[in-house]
Amino acid sequence: MMELLSILLHDAFFSAIPAVGFAMVFNVPKRFLPYCALAGAIGHSSRTLMLQFGLPIEWATFAAAALVGTITIGFAKRHLAPPLMYAVAAIIPMIPGTYAFNTVIALVQLTAQSQVSQELTGQVISNGLKTVFILGALSVGLALPSLLYFRTRPVIQ
Repeated sequence: MMELLSILLHDAFFSAIPAVGFAMVFNVPKRFLPYCALAGAIGHSSRTLMLQFGLPIEWATFAAAALVGTITIGFAKRHLAPPLMYAVAAIIPMIPGTYAFNTVIALVQLTAQSQVSQELTGQVISNGLKTVFILGALSVGLALPSLLYFRTRPVIQ
């Protein structure tokens, strides 16, 4: 239990740093930077927690992005600011850079060979699909709370 808590705190700290960094790149006002850090830390560490319990990374990313979307709506209401000001910087740490990098590396190796390798082709397909699904989970998960919260008509009529 203490090991899991240590992992989550470590993950939260080191995911808050890029969230703040990208918030600064996007010119988020200084007074809102702690909220970007908090949303990034909560989002990434909740994804890590779900991964620890065996949830696939695509579904864990979707749930974490939806959590970030919900939290940032609360921040936006409190500060009268747009939710995406917090949310975009907060989901940056969950971008699947490793999978995208491995896809490109395998593609380069595949094109450099004279014969088609089944192993490299499998890596390209596997890592490429994982990258696409994680990016889709991020975008849909982040948009879903806003679509439900700012809805003008009831969901069920």
